[in-house]
Amino acid sequence: MKKSTIIPVAVVVLVLAYFGVTYNRLVTASTSADAQWAQVETQYQRRFDLIPNLVESVKGIMKQEQAVFNALAEARTRYAGARTTNEKVSAAGEVESAFARLLVVMENYPQLKSAENVLALQSQIEGTENRISVERGRFNESVRGYNLLVSRFPSAITARLFSYSPKPYFQSVEQADEAPRVEF
Repeated sequence: MKKSTIIPVAVVVLVLAYFGVTYNRLVTASTSADAQWAQVETQYQRRFDLIPNLVESVKGIMKQEQAVFNALAEARTRYAGARTTNEKVSAAGEVESAFARLLVVMENYPQLKSAENVLALQSQIEGTENRISVERGRFNESVRGYNLLVSRFPSAITARLFSYSPKPYFQSVEQADEAPRVEF
């Protein structure tokens, strides 16, 4: 091979290698973000599995709080029917809101605080809420890494070529910083 053809061939090989490596990094980062969201969903599922038990325990003691129970059931149904990550985040926010109202109701009933099964379930749900918080943080970190890869030059060129776009972060629902109000 002539010297004059070696340099262009080497440049082409280097450029192709760069695109290949960058594409693999994009695939890895995207898959990691998706896998981390699956971890969040696993914790949501744990919460959804525990909530009916808690609701049934509480229902036996107080029948008049039917609106809170209905709101929880409807929110769980919306989550189950959600298809996209954004729809699931929105539906999870509704579950959290209804669940927060249930916890406020429970705080206002002294006989619930002493019920052993309610206390045990409440403890399990508190642990689950902590796990959800940790997994959401990990998800956002994973998305941050992916979004940086998609946005920074020169990997942004490869991302655009292969239709990789930024992923949305998990964000709390509006008014999440306000304590829920339950009126009797």
